[in-house]
Amino acid sequence: MTVAATNTEPIAPTLALGAGCYWGTEKFIKKDFQKRFPDSIKDAKVGFMSPDPNAKKNPSYREVCSGITGYVEVLFVELNNPTEGLYEELMKFFFLFHDPTTKNRQGNDAGTQYASYVFTNGERQTEIATKVAQDVQTALDSGKITTYSRKKVETLISPANTFYPAHEEHQEYLMKNPSGYCNHYYRVREFPEL
Repeated sequence: MTVAATNTEPIAPTLALGAGCYWGTEKFIKKDFQKRFPDSIKDAKVGFMSPDPNAKKNPSYREVCSGITGYVEVLFVELNNPTEGLYEELMKFFFLFHDPTTKNRQGNDAGTQYASYVFTNGERQTEIATKVAQDVQTALDSGKITTYSRKKVETLISPANTFYPAHEEHQEYLMKNPSGYCNHYYRVREFPEL
């Protein structure tokens, strides 16, 4: 039984995902996730979010890239017709295209701004994200996932705070520049059965 089938509470429509450079996260969610679940994303923007509600307001891209602000590069997602089932599928997909075992790093991109992070809205989102992360750890421990760099999931989960969109030239960057920099790829093709 999926975690989504155990609770009928409405789920919040927004969340933010950090998976390294936000350009790749945007491409995989807006393009590839929507191939699997058409019209599932109402809107998505790249930008910054901090786990600290008292963090500096409206940081610049340069400040975030310094790694000293505590902000994470994220994709802020608004789901179309959000359900627990769709949210769970998005969480599973999130773990397919980045390496959640490398703390504050994705490939060549290193620093706290590149952390694997799920910023949730509401208790139910947090419960589902935590369960999926635990399932990934179980798959690692049992050898059902062998393509990550390490053996421990480092993904952080915390309540969402204020989202600051990146400048317009950063929005849909890889859609506008298909050969632009992206270190994301499918580390796992399908979420394993446990």
